[in-house]
Amino acid sequence: MIGAATAANRPRPARAPRPPAVLVVSLLLLTFGLLMMTSASVEIAQNNYGDSLFFLKRQLVFAVLGVAVMLALMAVPMRTWNALGWLLLLASYFLLTIVLVPGIGREVNGSMRWIDLGFVGVQPSEPAKVFLVIYLAAYLARHRDSVRDSWLGFLVPLVPVGLAVALLQMEPDHGAMAIVALTSLCLVFLAGAGIRRMFSLLLLSLGAIGVLAWTQPYVVRRLTAFLDPWAPENIFGAGYQLGQAQIAFGRGGLLGAGVGNSIQKIDFLPEAHNDFILAVIGEELGLAGVALVVLLFCLLVGCCFSIAHQAQQRERWFCAFLAWGLGLLFAGQAMVNIGVNLGLLPTKGLTLPFMSYGGASLIVCCAMIGLLLRVQYETECLSADRADRRRRLP
Repeated sequence: MIGAATAANRPRPARAPRPPAVLVVSLLLLTFGLLMMTSASVEIAQNNYGDSLFFLKRQLVFAVLGVAVMLALMAVPMRTWNALGWLLLLASYFLLTIVLVPGIGREVNGSMRWIDLGFVGVQPSEPAKVFLVIYLAAYLARHRDSVRDSWLGFLVPLVPVGLAVALLQMEPDHGAMAIVALTSLCLVFLAGAGIRRMFSLLLLSLGAIGVLAWTQPYVVRRLTAFLDPWAPENIFGAGYQLGQAQIAFGRGGLLGAGVGNSIQKIDFLPEAHNDFILAVIGEELGLAGVALVVLLFCLLVGCCFSIAHQAQQRERWFCAFLAWGLGLLFAGQAMVNIGVNLGLLPTKGLTLPFMSYGGASLIVCCAMIGLLLRVQYETECLSADRADRRRRLP
């Protein structure tokens, strides 16, 4: 009996800590993305470079760099990012301006979106989006009352965002414009801005979009191709990618043709390993594969919002707004890319986070996860410290 009592009172060994859910989901997306990106790129890699694994090797290098950046950012306290808000805003302006300089920016498909560093092409809008979110999070954390109570407080944080949107229009990069604008509006709304102010600004934005579409012929062509990609004037023009993507989804059916058995990736579907990787997933893994991708992104965004909610409960407002903003960036980019692939949105040049080929996109996505892990770490440490102090009180 004494031995049994002693065994019962003996402290149990501590359980190994579980890995954060946001890290697990992002690693699943990255692994799945490497598999499907390789499948989508083997033909073009063999034809253009004589190495069917050319893109996989490069993407693995980018993945290693991304993980290194993620680990580095996990060591940076949130107060440092909070203090650097304005400097990061200026850095985003610099990146979005320098790409427009002839000789520095590289034109691809009529847009000046890339800076060629030789071994890799960098798209400045990728880090610029994160810098803008950090700036907004820092501003809103300090000025929540004015944003909630006055028109001036509502508009002041959006003016710098408007300048960034104007620079993106000069490239032009309408996909990044939409992501930045919608993310900023959502953050301001979460800071307490009223429905009336939000609705007024949305109407103004819709009017600006209408003027832009009317004055830019290529925008009109994309919209008409989106509405009827199979029209004779569109099927081999502005509607070609969408038409080929629809063929891929139709051929995939419920369970797909099997990994590696896509036909559309063989010189039919442009950018199959990049912007239209979801169409290859739909052809090779069917509706089940597409549903898995959507589920993983829903889990990723849910993890981001959960981290934000925990930070909000502990009144760590900068951390909360930052986690909300990063979650909105993931959600917006995934929704736009998936919508474009499925024909629900006009064609835009946006990658699918963690899955599309591209060094800048992958490294920035890993950096965002590093920031989220730091937010979660600081929030949980603060909660543990408070609980410990309460236990010590007499």
